[in-house]
Parts: sequence; C-alpha cells; structure tokens
Amino acid sequence: MDTSTDFALPPVTLRIGGQARSVGVGIHEHINPATGQPDALVPLAGAAEVDEAVHAAHRAFTHWRATPAGTRAKALLKLAQLVEEHTEEFAALAIADNGIARASANATVAAAVEWIRYYGGWADKLPLGRITSAVGAGGSFGHTLRQPYGVIGAIITWNAPLMSLAMKVPAALAAGNTVVVKPSELTPFSAMLFADLISEAGIPAGVFNVIPGGAEAGAALVEHPLVKKVTFTGGPETARKITSACAQTFKPVLLELGGKSANLIFADADLEAAAMHSTYMAFGVMSGQACALPTRLLVQESIYDAFVAKVGAIAASFKVGNPQEPDTICGPVINQGAIDRIDSMVKRAQEQGARLVTGGQRLEGDLAGGFYYPPTVLADVNPDSELAQKEVFGPVLAIIRFSDEAEALAIANGTDYGLSGSIWTGDARRAIRLAEALETGEVAVNGAAIAVAERPFGGIGHSGNGNEGGLEGLEEFFWTKSVAYGNG
Repeated sequence: MDTSTDFALPPVTLRIGGQARSVGVGIHEHINPATGQPDALVPLAGAAEVDEAVHAAHRAFTHWRATPAGTRAKALLKLAQLVEEHTEEFAALAIADNGIARASANATVAAAVEWIRYYGGWADKLPLGRITSAVGAGGSFGHTLRQPYGVIGAIITWNAPLMSLAMKVPAALAAGNTVVVKPSELTPFSAMLFADLISEAGIPAGVFNVIPGGAEAGAALVEHPLVKKVTFTGGPETARKITSACAQTFKPVLLELGGKSANLIFADADLEAAAMHSTYMAFGVMSGQACALPTRLLVQESIYDAFVAKVGAIAASFKVGNPQEPDTICGPVINQGAIDRIDSMVKRAQEQGARLVTGGQRLEGDLAGGFYYPPTVLADVNPDSELAQKEVFGPVLAIIRFSDEAEALAIANGTDYGLSGSIWTGDARRAIRLAEALETGEVAVNGAAIAVAERPFGGIGHSGNGNEGGLEGLEEFFWTKSVAYGNG
C-alpha cells in the first residue's frame, strides 16, 4: 500500500531556547501506523535536557511577561495565520504521526487554528482583577492582580498532538507564561512544525520549548522546581503519578484525562441524523482514539433493534484503509499494542454476552502490514461490563438498551468518568433536564460540536479536573494576588 506524500518529514529534534538539538539520552524508532514500518528516529530527552529547557523557559519568562499585551496578541494571531497557511503540511504530519485519515486531519488543523486565534484575541483583554473600595475594605484601598505562574510544564498524549498543543500553549502564552512541552515519542512530527511557526510568528526564543521523550523526561519535567504548574493530557494511571509528584510541593496540575461518554438516543429524536452522527463520531474521528467520543450508545428500547441495525450498516460502510486517500474514513490505530488491547476487549465482551454486529477482527490482506482494526459495533452490552466501564481507545462502540429517561440517566452516570455526554431528543424540556443531570463536564444536544475553543472543556472524576477552552481555560494559567494600601 502506497502511503507516500510529497511532504518530507521534518527531522525530529529537541527545541531548547530556540536551538535544535539532535542528541538526548536515547533514540526512539518511530513506526508509521499505516505500514508498520519505521520512518524516523526520535531523540529522547533525559533529565539534563529537561533541566536545560526549563531554565531556558525560566530566563525567557521575565521578558515575556513584561511584553505588552498587544504584542503578545499580535504574535499569537500571527501564529494562527501561519498554522492555517500550513494546513497541508500539518495534515501530512498528522497522518505520519498516528495515521489519522486525511479528512479528519484537515478538520483537526482547522480546529487548532480556532483555538490559537481565540486565545490570541484574549491576550490583550486579560481579566486583571477587581478593586475593593476604601469603605468596603475598612478604610484601606485594595485590588487583586492576576499573575502568570512562570514556566508551565505541558505533557501531551499521542492521539491528537496538534490539538493538544493548541488547547494548552496559546492560553498559557496569552497569560504571560512560558512553556516546556513534552510530546509523546510516538507522535513527534506536529510539534516540530509548530515550534518553527512559533519562532516565525515573532515569539522569542525560550518562550516555547519542545523535549520529545518518554517517562523519564515526563517525571523530570513534573518534578522540576522551576516548573510552577503542570498541564497533562493522557490516561488516569499516568495522571496519578503526576498528581502524586506535584503533591510533594503542592504544585497545581490541570488534568484532561479519559472518558466513556454516553450518547442517549430517544425515540422522538431525528433518528437518521442521530444514527449517522453517532456512528461517525464513534469511528470517523481518529478511528475512535479520542477521549471525548461517544463510545457508549444508549438506545431507547422501542427503537433499539432498528437503530442497532442502522448503526451497524453505517459502520460497515465506512472505508478503512490508506489515510492518504480522500475517501478513507478510518485509518489505523497507533501501534500493535493498541491492536492487542482492542481485540482482547472485544473478545471478552462477546464472552460476557455482547452481540457482535459488525467488525471484531484485525484487517488483513493489503492492510496486514499496518495497524488496522475495523469499526466494531457490539450490541446488548451489560452496563456494568468491562466494555461499558473501561476506555477502549479504539474503533469500538458499545450499545446498551434503556427503557425510560430515569434508566438512561442511571446508566449514563454509572461510570467513574465524567468528560462528555450527548443527547438526541425532540423534547426540549427533556434535553434541559438531562443536560443538568448528566455528571459530565460537557453535554452536546442533537449533534452540537464538542471541545470548541469558546467553551470550557474538562471533566470530573477519572476524567480529570480543570478546564481548557473559554475564559476558564485562560484563567487556569493565572494565580491571584491580593494587594491593599493603608493610610499610614
């Protein structure tokens, strides 16, 4: 299978204080998920390289925080323009990073541009605090200041590297912080072009630093005393380690973790639209490898059998294959480990009574060299089973039957996660009731977009804490100081 592109992969380097470095403590061989073949060597940062990057960011902080807000805004808006102008390159890098299909890759770049532009627009309109009157303060004049932390340590996962950068870096820079980001060694390419464009946008050297690496680099970044806040996207197990390390010095941490989002389909919904949208969101966005996707489909019993059949037919029609081809809906998953995990969960679900509607077997033939797993629909899933409770992070949809609104709500809230939720209904009152009752950080009704820049995005429970997006996402990168002036 030809997965070649006219765009050459950039060399992967450490980016420290504006300088590219190709030497670290080791080398990771990047594997193209579409072919299963190596295509690049990734230098891995160790503790020494992390220390250099943090000190570079620390030195840059004094100048960057004093940079006029209008100048920071101009640079970030320029960055948004540059990312948009390099859409084709970023899409090609996304395909090389993790095999995302081209249509999704293009959409991801567009979304990233909006996130950067949104926070660029906030940079010169920052919420600086409030004033307390002399009377209300017992005779003294007081006010509050919102101040940047300093160096932010950002650790991003492999499934959406450009989006993770766009959801973290612009807000942190708009607030006056500097950033050291550790991208996953599995997906290093997008961060390279992003770093180049950061410099081209006029953002000074040291304000943004990139240190590809594994667990050693992540631990060194989290524990570094000059890193004043950590923002992490990834899984709960790693988040526990990060939280424990940060707790030693009471360092604040922002966690955007996993999800097992429920998608509630009521009989009075637009069923054609609900079926197409629900199926695409489960499989067509990064082959199911995203935290906020609606991977539990809860269907009212009066329409259950017909809806399951419709979803199964749509899923089976999605083209799985070369992510370069424009009609491909689902590309590969990230690696062999993902294939093994996904397949074992599908097999166990069937042993526990789930009914396989479509998919359920690694693809062979022309796709045998890559990591391809087809859209897999399992019906009659027990709400308490592994498949309904654990994040698969792959193209697998669990369908569960419910009788009424109360049962749907109980099933939807019956997991440790609380990131996103979806509702399909023609009853506006029901939508309002359920939107309030769902224990999630975000609710989408009748196909509304999720994880958009202007709204806060974050979860509760095992889905993390804090927010990215909206004004709330900007406020994550300030701390508050209270100042008072007496009469003496």
